[in-house]
Amino acid sequence: MFTRRQLIQALGSSAALGALYPLTAQAQVDQVKVYFGFPPGSSGDTVARRVAEKWAGTPFSKNAGIVENKPGAGGRIALEALKSAPADGSVLALSQVSALANYPHIFNKMPYTDKDFAPVSIAAIMHHGLAVGPMVPANVRTVKDFLAWAKANPKDASYGSPGAGSTPHFIGALLGINSGVDLRHVPYRGSVPGVTDLVGGQVAAMVTPHGDYLANYKAGKLRILATSGPNRSPYAPEVPTFAEQGFPELTTEEWFGFYAPANTPKSVVTAASTAINAALKEKSVIDSLALVGLIPRGSTPEEQARWQKSEFDTWGPLIKKIGFTADS
Repeated sequence: MFTRRQLIQALGSSAALGALYPLTAQAQVDQVKVYFGFPPGSSGDTVARRVAEKWAGTPFSKNAGIVENKPGAGGRIALEALKSAPADGSVLALSQVSALANYPHIFNKMPYTDKDFAPVSIAAIMHHGLAVGPMVPANVRTVKDFLAWAKANPKDASYGSPGAGSTPHFIGALLGINSGVDLRHVPYRGSVPGVTDLVGGQVAAMVTPHGDYLANYKAGKLRILATSGPNRSPYAPEVPTFAEQGFPELTTEEWFGFYAPANTPKSVVTAASTAINAALKEKSVIDSLALVGLIPRGSTPEEQARWQKSEFDTWGPLIKKIGFTADS
């Protein structure tokens, strides 16, 4: 039984906790479902799973989150599903920024707009990589080597990407346009089937998040010729960047970010962002992301919105230069 003094102390502690968590204390949901628009096994899928499993017992969620893969249409299917999901924190999506920054420049009819979503937090930065497989001779070791081979072998000069309209697609397209070499694009439904075909010799090259290559690269089954970041990847430091090889216009960092449906209460978005940022600082998550070549990078919702707008403005004129549309 509480004494008067104990009761006052308890009430004071509760008030203090309320001051520390004025928004998140009211935002806890039972369990969060995370939509991800590509198949299991890709680098982005790793982000979604490793972060979501850390939400149990946080002010955001009573239980660990679960991931529901909704592959297809370059991630648009997952975002369309998020648009109609309850705006109560029970459903989020993890998306590559290109689905919101690139696609509006490509598709006349979109199943969503950026107004349909509330940014929650950036999750991880990815560097894309150009890799070649056994279809390409072993003496091809640089980007210029690959372009020379492609020019001499036009029937085989192809590159895959995780989807038409994706940033990797456009990196390959710009490489071909700027070098004057015709590179045939082969869109896949995510990175995993494309890398499988690359290793199997069904496609000459692939542009995709370089983390999706790391296991096969370390096993000697393919060669990563270049990465797209402003600096070399910490996970493949021996591989030069595009810029180092004379292609600075191909410098880009893409990222995965968590989104909630529009009209999700700010308290819920704050709770989700806090839980995501905390998870990204845990060693087990950092180590898991390193295995797939991703750099953890949390943010506020406001920072994520600014980064997204910057990507939108950057890619608009580049996509116009490429001339790609939904009817291409």
